[in-house]
Amino acid sequence: MSTRIRLARGGTKKRPFYRIVVTDRRAPRDGRFVERIGSYDPRLEENKSTIDLERAQYWLSTGAEPSDRVRKLLALHGVGTDESAGAAAGPKRSRKSGAAVAAAPAAEATE
Repeated sequence: MSTRIRLARGGTKKRPFYRIVVTDRRAPRDGRFVERIGSYDPRLEENKSTIDLERAQYWLSTGAEPSDRVRKLLALHGVGTDESAGAAAGPKRSRKSGAAVAAAPAAEATE
């Protein structure tokens, strides 16, 4: 089973609240999950998230891959991941062909 640490949305319309959950990669966003390890409230000014750091570290050690937002939240709490510097490693791929997409060259400034 390939696991992922990601956010599951709760709350009402225009008042989001998220649970940080460990789930099977194939499960829907708000569907079944293996374990709830924290919460995240984007509307708060301070202390937006709570995470059980011990369980997060355990799941990371077993190979669970955090989503981009969860990776940032873990970094705020001091839990490092392999790719904590940014987005996933490797070239971007197109959805249809699966081939690597070359990054567009930066426009050179001409005087």
